[in-house]
Amino acid sequence: MNYKEKYSEWLEKLSSDDPLHKELEKVSDDGEIEDRFYKDLSFGTAGLRGKVGAGTNRMNVITVGKATQGIADFIVGKGAEAMKKGVVIAHDPRHFSKEFSELAAGIFAANGIKVYTFPDLRPTPELAFMIRHLHTVSGINITASHNPKEYNGYKAYWDDGCQVSSEIADAMTECIEKVDQWNGVKTADYNEMVQSGKITVLGPEYDRMYLDRIEALAIHSGDELDLSIPLVYTPLNGCGSIPFRQMLTDRGFTNWTIVPEQENPDPDFTTVGYPNPEDPKAFKLSEEYGRKTGAELLMATDPDSDRFAIEIRNDNGDYVPLNGNQTGYLLVNYILEGHKTAGTLPEKGAMVKSIVTSTLSTRIARAYGVEMFETLTGFKNICGKVPYLHEHGYTYLFGYEESVGYAACEDIRDKDGISAGMLVAEAAAFYRKQGKTLWDVLNDIYAKYGCFAEDEPNIILEGIEGSERIGRMMKWVRENEPTEIAGVKVSWIIDYIGGYEDIPPQNCLRFFLANDSWFAIRPSGTEPKIKFYFYSCQDTLEKAHAVNDAIKNEVLETIKKVQ
Repeated sequence: MNYKEKYSEWLEKLSSDDPLHKELEKVSDDGEIEDRFYKDLSFGTAGLRGKVGAGTNRMNVITVGKATQGIADFIVGKGAEAMKKGVVIAHDPRHFSKEFSELAAGIFAANGIKVYTFPDLRPTPELAFMIRHLHTVSGINITASHNPKEYNGYKAYWDDGCQVSSEIADAMTECIEKVDQWNGVKTADYNEMVQSGKITVLGPEYDRMYLDRIEALAIHSGDELDLSIPLVYTPLNGCGSIPFRQMLTDRGFTNWTIVPEQENPDPDFTTVGYPNPEDPKAFKLSEEYGRKTGAELLMATDPDSDRFAIEIRNDNGDYVPLNGNQTGYLLVNYILEGHKTAGTLPEKGAMVKSIVTSTLSTRIARAYGVEMFETLTGFKNICGKVPYLHEHGYTYLFGYEESVGYAACEDIRDKDGISAGMLVAEAAAFYRKQGKTLWDVLNDIYAKYGCFAEDEPNIILEGIEGSERIGRMMKWVRENEPTEIAGVKVSWIIDYIGGYEDIPPQNCLRFFLANDSWFAIRPSGTEPKIKFYFYSCQDTLEKAHAVNDAIKNEVLETIKKVQ
């Protein structure tokens, strides 16, 4: 069916008093109808993600129901043992997150699959931890992570606690595509299933298990730390508020402030706008409270608390936002330095980063005799490397990627803003005891390993035309590979489209230049944008930024000409 036929089908199948029917009746613009129905919201390794609304290309009870039934069919196909192991489900504070999570729980239960849920919103990393702790076969989180308020999403996990692999996602997709969305979805009332025992609501002791595992990551404690260090934290109206505050209390921090306007859930993110801690604008209120309290460190997690970002004070007392790479430098350095000082650095230690993350952390790891492995972007790949490391005698120490995601605990197979926050706060308190700030430590890292500049711009191109233009951009770059950028020779190129060494295929290109600079280009897998990553190393930060800017400007100017 074309988009007009799908539109008509929905109007025919939905009852006239259904909110989705009423919404579609108000849609008269042909372009908007096409955008809502030109494709089905695609299910992949990132699950589902899209704007909330009526249509096949939207998050709604029909698309969520169809996806859930397909996953239920996949689990049923695995047999009685998989059904008995069951599924654990969580959700964030967004519009319809609770409703979608209860819908999904009812569908799994109606299909004879054991279900575990939480009494309210919970962080994505807690869900990932609980999959392994409860030994469930799968996990579902209703969240759109850091996306704008108009979006929602559906993250699917498998029994290893990672988001589903390509192989599992493809098999689930095959099942989903067979589901008749109008007559083939088995449903059951959520509350009735809870009362019957087919859905188990997890108690507070499970939250405690998650926090205990995080707090066990502590490297220094007690008198080694200045626990009076002034801190500010914002959960950006998301899931992090309760666990992050409890973690700070448990660890003994005595001088911290939570941004009150952003402490409680708000699906409209009224005081934030775009709830991405990677964007310095998300720290506006945190900075105000930081100046009032004299805070040395500002911390933020995104709405589902898997992303984490910070701002630190420089020598002038101004707050400086750190990008994901820079926070990664501090964490890699602190973890390795701490373990070496404590005599707990393993003989065969390993860390993992994505292919588009800065290579400065690789230099730090090598200085401590630790191997840095590279994977594709996404924590299904980063944390998915853990079994390989175990098989080859390595001890996992840390994994991260530049998009403010950090995985410090191998029992939590996803990025975790709560554990990252604990380690950064601990590091700040440890160095303060020594008379140093995180700003001092970051500059020490540059002095020792090289001054790196990083920049990660992107071009947002929404809708059908945007998606097609991104495809043309990637095709043009492959057909016109540069030999020189900003006067610097391109030494070599890696194209991951067909895979590279032990790294599976991804639509990504990476260019290495003769002056110790490199950059990468890839379309986002979850958002309508093409992403760029630029890195340059020089003997001063000023030179590094100048070189990086010259390369970035030429690349962006060239690719924007592709229509």
